[in-house]
Amino acid sequence: MLERWLKESSYTVVFTGAGMSTESGLPDFRSTKSGLWRTKNPQQLASTYAMQHNRDEFIAFYQYRIRTLLECQPHIGHTILANWQTRGLIHQIITQNVDGFHQRAGSTNVIELHGTLRTVHCSHCKQTYDAKRYVDEQLKCTCGSFLRPSVVLFGESLPYDAFEQAWTAAERADLWIVLGSSLQVSPANELPVIAKRSGAKLVIVNMEPTPLDDWADLLIHGRKIGEVLQEIDAFL
Repeated sequence: MLERWLKESSYTVVFTGAGMSTESGLPDFRSTKSGLWRTKNPQQLASTYAMQHNRDEFIAFYQYRIRTLLECQPHIGHTILANWQTRGLIHQIITQNVDGFHQRAGSTNVIELHGTLRTVHCSHCKQTYDAKRYVDEQLKCTCGSFLRPSVVLFGESLPYDAFEQAWTAAERADLWIVLGSSLQVSPANELPVIAKRSGAKLVIVNMEPTPLDDWADLLIHGRKIGEVLQEIDAFL
């Protein structure tokens, strides 16, 4: 069914969340068994407040995340999506992830709703550096100000341009495919609803149920994304 929809759709959007990255070995945040936020308070580690008032733990948390990112690689699912994009089967990738795995696998024009952990930037002059600088304990810009990860922290809004582009894609989509998102984070979880209301078919592939399952035209739970994409790819 999905392979037929992919062939028929004139504008297909893939929307990825943490479940796409866990198959590469990265921890997620909200799963019921192993999500990071089950045992850690995001306000104490990943917020604007933490950056200002709990800086040591803030730095340690993001050093851990960057080290983990450097140890992991894109998986077969990322590669298949890049190939589908090249073939014109999908037209836009929007991600809640900050790992850059889509780009490393060969995808282009990826909309990153929550920023990127591949870089850090100066909190004052905005100069950008490779994220490895954080792991190497180089925490200050050449201007002397504090370097912060180039991600959206709790307490910050999504990048305006990225969200506007994603909204436009949602209104245009004929087919919207969710891969590995809990669909619990607002306002990103509004996008599949906009797509559905604009006439798109909605596909949700996620290990656990999501709040939007009743909206879906096709649901796949409890399966690895890479395996599902491989099966579909065999028929395209």
